[in-house]
Amino acid sequence: MANKSIGSVMIREIIRMKANGLSNSQISLSLGKSRTTIVKYLGAIESSGISMKDLLELKEADLSEFFEFSDDLNSATREHIHLDLYAFFPYVEKELKRVGVTRQILWNAYKSKYPQGVMYTQFCEHYSRWSKKSQGYMPTIHKAGEKLFIDYAGKKLHIIDQQTGEIKPVEVFVATLGASQYTYVEASYSQQIPDFINSVQNCLLFFGGVPACIIPDNLKSAVTRSNRYEPHINEQFASFASHYDTSIMPARALKPKDKSLVEGAVNISYTRIYAVLRDREFYNIIDLNLAIRELLESYNQTPFQKKQHSRKILFLEMEKEALRPLPLERYELRDYKMATVQKNSHVYYSTDKNHYSVPYTHIGKKVKMILTHNTVEIYQNQTRIALHARSRKAFHYTTVKEHMPMNHTYTSGWNPEYFITRAEKIGLCVKECIEKILDKKQYQEQSYKSCIGILNLGLKAGNERLNNACKRALKHEAVGYIPIKNILERGLDKEEEPDLFHTVIIEHDNIRGADYYC
Repeated sequence: MANKSIGSVMIREIIRMKANGLSNSQISLSLGKSRTTIVKYLGAIESSGISMKDLLELKEADLSEFFEFSDDLNSATREHIHLDLYAFFPYVEKELKRVGVTRQILWNAYKSKYPQGVMYTQFCEHYSRWSKKSQGYMPTIHKAGEKLFIDYAGKKLHIIDQQTGEIKPVEVFVATLGASQYTYVEASYSQQIPDFINSVQNCLLFFGGVPACIIPDNLKSAVTRSNRYEPHINEQFASFASHYDTSIMPARALKPKDKSLVEGAVNISYTRIYAVLRDREFYNIIDLNLAIRELLESYNQTPFQKKQHSRKILFLEMEKEALRPLPLERYELRDYKMATVQKNSHVYYSTDKNHYSVPYTHIGKKVKMILTHNTVEIYQNQTRIALHARSRKAFHYTTVKEHMPMNHTYTSGWNPEYFITRAEKIGLCVKECIEKILDKKQYQEQSYKSCIGILNLGLKAGNERLNNACKRALKHEAVGYIPIKNILERGLDKEEEPDLFHTVIIEHDNIRGADYYC
């Protein structure tokens, strides 16, 4: 091929005519160029792998530059330019991973360093060729601090129960950052939500920051319903993401390239970690993870093949600073429960067997309870309507006074003195029962319904029977509306209880007596 370019206008005509189906001879005749020249230019187009449509969209200068025919550059000069260009590409590959860095910016840097270097179109074309040749395919460029890929290894490690000698398999969690491929590996007991959340959290602490996006596989602890466009994220995991101010973007099902980095990290961990630990015995998961951490440090410090830098160097140089800061507190696992606000302005949490107040305006409505180790949040239509410290005391009422109706006719005029005064008129045992009930609850208004129920029992059974029933309930430490009601219904208040400490000697002919043993 001649070194002298025929010009961008002529090149564009060759491309246009060939795209319209003309033969090489017809193009040669039409343009007045030799058939050999036409064939050579068309051969260059074919070998480039770029479509004629794309070439026609190039600007005149870029189109001319693409064919690298210049009047003032001989082959030796072009070879020298390409050597400089390809020596510049490892820097381009590294810098493209930084946030905001584009090929245009790096081409400007290249031209500043090599003023006679290639134009932007050729720069991109040669970089694409270089990437395909060195990587086997055009790799996806991940920006620093953008993505964290997470998955579980298909093969498991194990620990040994020291008491029984039983071999217990354990899961292996693997995570890798997109730009630096800095990797984290941890063993856990299961893939269930508590273990999964804990592993992801430990991973973020290991990196010392939070990526913009976490990409999990479609395991149930992360995705409750898989969908190509709008997957349904597990509520617990979504809450975790909100706490760490990051996003969840699950990989598409049956699309291994979406998480190829972590798949590669899993395969390398088999060689660098599994193989090294194959003959060692571990009796608890803590010791296993300590051994994994030592090997992981070596793994991250080992340079990439055909490159001089390691995962850790890349992480420290460009990705660590791009991660978002960690929150001040760790994420706490949450329990979610739907409940109906009862008529006493409280919701019931069955696990702890206790009650929490909500504003009385929500009586009868469905609300959502979100419980952590220390707090209870109550939501209605995505709006938080109550916040309480979590109580572990069974049958306990946690109440905010402002949540209760202030002028409710049902409780108007009720107070401890009112009930104690009414009980004293019936009998001292009734009064003592009422006092115990009022002292039992943290918030006294919760006791008022029990008190009024006990006092109303006297309307049917009579004050004397009620006082006797309360006396029996006090003796057996069973003070409450239900126990006292049961005593009255069974007539136990009318029966004399046997004195278990007074023994009556029964006279009988078959009893030998003390004289028999003399």
